[in-house]
Amino acid sequence: MSAAGAGALAIGVPTAVGSGDARGTTPSKVAFAHGVASGDPLPGGVIIWTRITPTADATPGSGRGAASSVAWEVSSDKGFGSIVASGAVSTDASRDHTVKVDVSGLAPRTLYWYRFRVTGGPAAGAVSPIGRTRTAPASDADVANVKFGVVSCSNWEAGYFASYRHLAKRTELDAVVHLGDYIYEYGAGEYGGKTGPVRTHKPAHDIVSLADYRIRHGQYKTDPDLAKLHAVHPFIVTWDDHETADNSYRSGAENHNPRTQGAWAARKANADQAYYEWMPVRPVVTESNRHIYRRLRYGNLLELSMLDLRTYRDKEASRFSKQSDSDKTTITGRAQMQWITGGITTSTTRWQLVGNSVMISPFLLPPLDPATTGALTDLIGVPENGIPFNGDQWDGYTRDRARLLDAADKAGKRNVVFLTGDIHMSFANEIPRKPAAYPGAGTLGTEFVVTSVTSNNVDDMAKVPERTVGNAASSAICATNHHIRWVDTDAHGYAVLTVDDAAAQMDWYSVRDRTDRNTVAYHSQSWKVTSGTRRMTKVSGPAR
Repeated sequence: MSAAGAGALAIGVPTAVGSGDARGTTPSKVAFAHGVASGDPLPGGVIIWTRITPTADATPGSGRGAASSVAWEVSSDKGFGSIVASGAVSTDASRDHTVKVDVSGLAPRTLYWYRFRVTGGPAAGAVSPIGRTRTAPASDADVANVKFGVVSCSNWEAGYFASYRHLAKRTELDAVVHLGDYIYEYGAGEYGGKTGPVRTHKPAHDIVSLADYRIRHGQYKTDPDLAKLHAVHPFIVTWDDHETADNSYRSGAENHNPRTQGAWAARKANADQAYYEWMPVRPVVTESNRHIYRRLRYGNLLELSMLDLRTYRDKEASRFSKQSDSDKTTITGRAQMQWITGGITTSTTRWQLVGNSVMISPFLLPPLDPATTGALTDLIGVPENGIPFNGDQWDGYTRDRARLLDAADKAGKRNVVFLTGDIHMSFANEIPRKPAAYPGAGTLGTEFVVTSVTSNNVDDMAKVPERTVGNAASSAICATNHHIRWVDTDAHGYAVLTVDDAAAQMDWYSVRDRTDRNTVAYHSQSWKVTSGTRRMTKVSGPAR
């Protein structure tokens, strides 16, 4: 592929979205059925993405369809009167007809518009929808504030993606941070809930092969609300487990049967390849491998480190086992732990944000004080800080958690904030030094947890109306985990994070009905952490 200066590639693309070619035989809405997207903004560049459907039978995962030549343009105005970068690339069935360009030479923290045109192949003349994106500020820039949309856990069958539609209306966002479970691997009808499937997964079985994962990614990209959001904001993503299989770890997954689904390594490789093809993500490529954990900087204000907590982790221990306290049990792997601790401890920005797919704050039943109950915990063989609610979270890997938090603490980093998904509930957490001695023993950081876009939470799993058991569950959680300042167990929605010199504030928004594509959204709760305090404060309304 190539890039050129303004106006260097005069391909005569019309500005109207959805225009067909001159012969009218290949409508653009068919050739570009999966929309456009951008991601991983840098001060001077951004990833732009699309997929070509060259012929009707060249559906995702089909392996069919002739190669296409594609021209791309990036403009500083939405009318494409000032082209600042352009080039050409080819794609074919070997990459599932996806196109991903790492555009460079752009200006920092600037709005851009981009589009694609098929210049060769059966769909020649087709023009993509116009996408809008934004670069990051210069690394040394004094940045007044940054706003991120924050989402997680979007199951196709569980409902419609109205949260994406509402976020797409927020023109002030710098990017959307997706914390994992962008797709789900389950077969049709396998994801239960009080409503049953709202719409049906394709293919109909658990996805295992490369073709399966491509088909599933393609299906999700046809959602109109997801397409809107991708078209107006760059995404910063990481994966959790469902991009591969439920409760996955280095050598397997709870939802993987080697006898019927083959080797885990093959399934994981298929999932990873489809993800890299279909997502606007820039993997870090080394001589020996590529990985998704990476860091993006927004001037002097913040660095955002995106973690991969599935590829390198050991299998989770039983919640009653002391294995979670073992030095030998890891959630990050050694190399990633060195990378994240080194990045945080040497950071020169005011805030260190961590994109974190599973909850890092203790969630215990109940927390026990080792000073007074050490004999009991030794006798019955449970973790010294209490029985974890879910060993799939950092609670199952307490030594890794201690390594990371202690390193940040010793380096004097008082503005470490974790952004978390996975658990389908909303939390405002202070991360305690010792759970049973909170708040007296102090805190080591803070955590904002976003609920699911659609995936089941407490009321859905109990198959009862919202707030029937949720209010009591929330009270019980906070009563036994005092560092959990607020929790909502029932709502679905999204969040908006605003960071400035003074504070980092999360505003949660909930949707009324996940089964209604046109459902409304409302402000639910707002909490902030003031710079240097490591403490959560409830605030009355959203940040400006």
